[in-house]
Amino acid sequence: MRASLVTSIGVACTAALVLPLSSSGAIAAPQVPQATQNTGSAAVPGSTQSLPLGAAGSDRSLGGAAEQGVTRRDVSPFSLLGVVWDDADAELHGTVQVRTRAAGSHLWSDWQDLETHNQEHGADPGTTERDSGHTRGSTAPLWVGGSDGVELRVRAAEENENGPARAPLPQGLRLELIDPGEDPQETPDNPDNSAGPRDDSEPEPDTAISPEHSGDWTGPEDAPPTSPRAGRAVLPDFARLYAAPRPRIITRPGWGADERLRERRLGYSRNVKAAFVHHSATGNNYSCKQAPSVLRSIYRYHVKSSGWRDIGYNFAIDKCGNIYEGRAGGVTRPVRGAHTLGFNTNSVGIAVLGTYGGTNPRAAATTAVARLTAWKLGLHGVDARGKVTLTSAGNGKYGKGRKVRLNAISGHRDGFFTDCPGSRLYGKLSAVRKSAGGYQRR
Repeated sequence: MRASLVTSIGVACTAALVLPLSSSGAIAAPQVPQATQNTGSAAVPGSTQSLPLGAAGSDRSLGGAAEQGVTRRDVSPFSLLGVVWDDADAELHGTVQVRTRAAGSHLWSDWQDLETHNQEHGADPGTTERDSGHTRGSTAPLWVGGSDGVELRVRAAEENENGPARAPLPQGLRLELIDPGEDPQETPDNPDNSAGPRDDSEPEPDTAISPEHSGDWTGPEDAPPTSPRAGRAVLPDFARLYAAPRPRIITRPGWGADERLRERRLGYSRNVKAAFVHHSATGNNYSCKQAPSVLRSIYRYHVKSSGWRDIGYNFAIDKCGNIYEGRAGGVTRPVRGAHTLGFNTNSVGIAVLGTYGGTNPRAAATTAVARLTAWKLGLHGVDARGKVTLTSAGNGKYGKGRKVRLNAISGHRDGFFTDCPGSRLYGKLSAVRKSAGGYQRR
């Protein structure tokens, strides 16, 4: 979802914190955590272990506020992790590194970095979701696969290169370990889910994004909760000019979203003018068969750990090109998400699962972005190749009330100071816009 900021506050992130060692120089023996809070429920699949961070580091003059961590230890099985803190408006200026042990083995991973500046994601200022009192600051989550051991180290960034002064770390730092629970036992009776997600065994297309491969699949459209589901959406005259085929979408029951986990309230905009493309920054070490588990983990992390109403994205796309419904409320409707701080109103947020700062996205994924944006924007009469004007609700790049001219298909970095969706994925958006326009004009 998110990559590190490109401003100076996110640059000083290279120093590594060394946690205390025993007198022999070996890392302390693993220990089972005694203060583990399981925020899961027997009724809701999956669970969350929440571990408080402790002071760390041999240079006590820096104080525990500058260096914190979790010593190497055994934990209950988990697959995704992240770090949260009390104040959603506070930034973590520094490095967060973690290593994990593969479940049932003695194999520990190398140290991995977590994306720390996550403020550009989340609900807009002044909204009920943002002002609920439940939201927390958080890093981007990281998918590590089945694991049962963990070690974490955090170090505050130096304020300047000439002195030891450091910005204090946020209060209430906790390591969240997420178990996504089991995959759904049965695929719901829904045409969108009938074939299940495509997996890595299917050959990667060797052609560029092309409207000719879109297909003409259409299925039940989401209608307001009190209305029967219709077989096909009836488009107003202004929208028909940019109408595009609906792509196959795996709905929330298809990836196992338990509706008891999220808040019951739904939020809507008046329409959809733009699509913001993100990467989830959860890493690329997942198979497409694991994508539903990755989504359930992000869902739980956004709701239980970060305190959001629901998963932040409106849609997600895995590296095999499978499209998933994100935030609840209806895939055809203008559901307001929590993905692009300041521009969640009248927009749709689409996350490509993975990290694309130094890795090229697969053609299947970018083609899926083009097909999804062509259809979703077309429902609202928006030219996928065009420009739109959005009004900022306020963020670090655009002040509240400022009108901003953007591409109808934009990257997250267009609305905020961030590297998201990663330079490699961002570099594909020109081709995505061209292809999406082609789908609309077939």
